[in-house]
Amino acid sequence: MTTPTAPVTRRAFLRVSAIAGGGLLFASVFEPLDAVEALTSPRINGAVPPADDPRLSAYISLTPDGVVTIMAKNPEIGQGVKTMLPMLIAEELDVAWTQVRVQQASLDTKNFQGQTAGGSTATPNNWLPMRRVGAAARAMLVGAAAQQWNVPAGECTTEAGVVHHRSSNRSLTYGALASAAVTIAPPDLATVPLKDPKNFKIIGQRVRGVDNHAIVTGKPLFGIDITRPGMKYATFVKCPVFGGKVTSANTAALAKMPGITHAFVVEGGDNLGALVGGVAIVGDSWWKVQTARKALQVQWNEGATASQSSDGFAAQAKALFATAPQRTIRNDGDVEAAMRAAAKTVEAEYSYPFIAHAPLEPQNCTAHFVNGKMEIWAPAQLPDSGRQLVARTLGLAPDDITVHIIRSGGGFGRRLYNDFMVEAAWIARETGVPVKLLWTREDDMQHDFYRPGGFHKFRAGFDANGAMTAFANHFATYGEGERFAASADIGPTEFPARFVPNLQIATSVMPLGVPTGALRAPRSNALSFAFMGFLDECAHAAGKDTVEFLRGVLTNLQPAPAPVEGRPQPQGLDAMRMRGVLDLVAEKSGWARRASLPKGTGLGVAFYFSHRGYFAEVAQVTVSKSGDVKVDKVWAAGDVGSQIINPSGAEQQTQGAVLDGIGQVLAQEITISGGRAMQSNFHDFPLLRLTQAPPVEVFWNLTDNSPTGIGEPALPPVVPAVTNAIFAATGKRVRSLPLSNHDLSWS
Repeated sequence: MTTPTAPVTRRAFLRVSAIAGGGLLFASVFEPLDAVEALTSPRINGAVPPADDPRLSAYISLTPDGVVTIMAKNPEIGQGVKTMLPMLIAEELDVAWTQVRVQQASLDTKNFQGQTAGGSTATPNNWLPMRRVGAAARAMLVGAAAQQWNVPAGECTTEAGVVHHRSSNRSLTYGALASAAVTIAPPDLATVPLKDPKNFKIIGQRVRGVDNHAIVTGKPLFGIDITRPGMKYATFVKCPVFGGKVTSANTAALAKMPGITHAFVVEGGDNLGALVGGVAIVGDSWWKVQTARKALQVQWNEGATASQSSDGFAAQAKALFATAPQRTIRNDGDVEAAMRAAAKTVEAEYSYPFIAHAPLEPQNCTAHFVNGKMEIWAPAQLPDSGRQLVARTLGLAPDDITVHIIRSGGGFGRRLYNDFMVEAAWIARETGVPVKLLWTREDDMQHDFYRPGGFHKFRAGFDANGAMTAFANHFATYGEGERFAASADIGPTEFPARFVPNLQIATSVMPLGVPTGALRAPRSNALSFAFMGFLDECAHAAGKDTVEFLRGVLTNLQPAPAPVEGRPQPQGLDAMRMRGVLDLVAEKSGWARRASLPKGTGLGVAFYFSHRGYFAEVAQVTVSKSGDVKVDKVWAAGDVGSQIINPSGAEQQTQGAVLDGIGQVLAQEITISGGRAMQSNFHDFPLLRLTQAPPVEVFWNLTDNSPTGIGEPALPPVVPAVTNAIFAATGKRVRSLPLSNHDLSWS
């Protein structure tokens, strides 16, 4: 597997600058190729760029006292990148982690690439670039020492922030070399030598999160904690029906209430991901604003979405299943002929609901507009997309907008969408004062970009030996024509595609006015339940143990289809890597002991490939005779490449993903009625409680592949593993979610 690199039209290089007190600033800069040669190297004509050069954004600053400050460029949403990415730099710089201080970088697209959080991309996108930055800085410090000692740089070694020349028993700290290193030519980042992994001292070690102490002691870190001099508080009230508009509102009366400074209607537009219509209320305190909100009298034009409902979508799906699919995504062999020839066939329908992101910190943003410039403090996953949205909506130049990336109290994909940022910016411009916009929990729950629901009609056929010879899926989802609603799509490599000789994946879509989007492990978090649940049914229909059945399917790789319009088919999962995690989790969970479990307790297994990661998981579930479900334990085996950068963070990400998935299975559901979300808070959209959280054991199958991310691919398998375990425990097959809608009692 190859590691993604920067686009070929850009090149990375290192710049170095002196800072006050004899310190040193290292910056990795990305420029168009035709502009690289125009930049002045620090050594040309003896010129040294000033410390406040606006083109410089430091990854590393080094002061004479030996303290190393490393910038964390990506947004931290709880996934650990504020610790993990600096670890990569520190490893190759060869400093002790105790010497390192980490700071969060603001948005800077001129000098940083990929300042995003989402898709488990931080590791694959930064595994080499961050290490190269550290290695290049180390090379310059070694060069400075060698020059001072008049010895070849190859005779020098480094350890814990010190350069050694062992044969002459000389050494210099990085701090002592800082001022001299500024004169050394930066090496080429693409070719700078990197450490052999066997020599890693930081990578592979359990490192605590750099913000842990501040979090547990209540230090202000999150967007909700931001304060500015003269700041006002704002709320923004939108139509409960998605896409509705304000007809009238008593804003003049609200503006006269104690502590309220502004109340006005925002016309907005039709793009639910941007600024929509609503009423803004601004005041001296959050409670005064909320008091005014309770007095708001508003009339809405609810629009066409008011006719949509979850029940209506389910009825449409039934009707679609009674007709031929609208479109075929993949069609291998002859499914219908294989079904007719099959010794046995099985059919089932699966469905799952809309789900909210429900981060513990509701959406918020602080903004200040002054002298034509906008300054924003936002817990955003795509801060540059937010800046561009603000620029388009307010008619500003992007360079006139500064975005400070603030730690998020959870994201899970919700903060990929920057509606809260553009709302705050609009209100700040209209009022002319610093404004903190803070959504209520109800705002957050009822104005989300939901994980879309979906409906599947499966069929499968088997030969006399129980081998699967045919597989078909008709997927009823949301969209128009050949365009799927956001995160409601399906691809041509959905397993068991490529492993069954006669296979069809087809789809039909229905219109949707409800906003949808990426939830942790988008698409995979839902498709895994349907596909792996049905494959468990297939195993039982074939008279085989599920692990044995899945192993058999994985060995049945079909020849690659002919290219379509000159483009090869995407490859999908690697069977050997998936077999590796399946075998590992079967061993660690004691899968072979399942027959000895008492009635009411069962093991369920599932695997899934998503976001470059391979995970297989086994859940042990006990169902009481009255139908209460308890997940006793989960075993998770993952293959995310050759190196686990921070085992502590990796385990926590896996455990968190598993627990997140269990919460979705048990009771999470957004139902739509009259074009609006009916759930409003944690009383009717419950998160997993501590008493429901099982132990999760995590195991790694290291393979010779470039390291990839963990936070998303660890979630999908647990959903079907739990429902498959319920079948093993009770004989009741769960084909729709959540479990709270089912009677699972048994006798």
